[in-house]
Amino acid sequence: MKYGYVGLGNLGGHLAASLIRAGHEVTVYDRDESLAERHRAMGAKVASSPAEVAAASDHVFTCLPSPAVSEAVLAQLLTTMKPGATWIENSTLGREDILRLAGLAHTGGVRLLEAPVTGGVHLAARGEITVLVGGDAELFEMHKPALQAIGSRIFHMGPLGSAAIIKVITNMLAFIHLVADGEALMLAKRGGLDLKTAWEAITASSGTSFVHETEGQLILNGSYDIAFTMDLALKDLGFAMGFGKEFGVPLDLASLTNQTFMKGKAVYGGTAQSTQIVKLLEDALGTDLRAEGFPARLE
Repeated sequence: MKYGYVGLGNLGGHLAASLIRAGHEVTVYDRDESLAERHRAMGAKVASSPAEVAAASDHVFTCLPSPAVSEAVLAQLLTTMKPGATWIENSTLGREDILRLAGLAHTGGVRLLEAPVTGGVHLAARGEITVLVGGDAELFEMHKPALQAIGSRIFHMGPLGSAAIIKVITNMLAFIHLVADGEALMLAKRGGLDLKTAWEAITASSGTSFVHETEGQLILNGSYDIAFTMDLALKDLGFAMGFGKEFGVPLDLASLTNQTFMKGKAVYGGTAQSTQIVKLLEDALGTDLRAEGFPARLE
């Protein structure tokens, strides 16, 4: 099958590259033309618009920053997409957005498979990210080889909307863990502990987390460079708060974390790295959390 990929940013660029490396015939597009050059060098075709991608492809992946952008791109895809084609959406969207966009796609004879990813950009670069899938089992099986090209662990969560719920849950936990890890590292620093040894001890303890083991290293380096912004964190936390209201679940920790990220955006801006949320505490206490031997970016 010929696949298209629209959206070659921090995450989508790696996912598209994984499809190409796996031997799929891929046509790519991003409004920033320079982002497509590495894919061209890998053998992909580069289109000048989403409509051109759809015309050259049997099925199209997208990875985009917001529901509004996804909807705008879908409108362009539908002008040339073949009836019976699948739109595979790697973006993180709310459940209502997924169901609404699936309806719009259906009017053009296109079926939607939601496939948001989780685990971090560094895992996407290695083709080892986790893929959370929602949609018809038949579609899931049809595109399973392509999904296995972009990720090492694939979970079919159920019908459309299911993946949106679990993706928001995983991100909500990650942001809570991030704020908690900053507080833990600050306790270690103010308590006179060597931060490198403290990080290692936490990693080997019952208190560890994926966020501590990955993003914690970027905090200790001081780069904070996780390639994920405050705005994106607030988008996902907003989805979580909406689910809490809909399902009648009090989300005390998520609510506090949402407020903390709102402060982070106010201080550092929406395009600041989400890991800079820890810098709020560093700045408030005039104490940095630096240690030797940690990378500026995760590999």
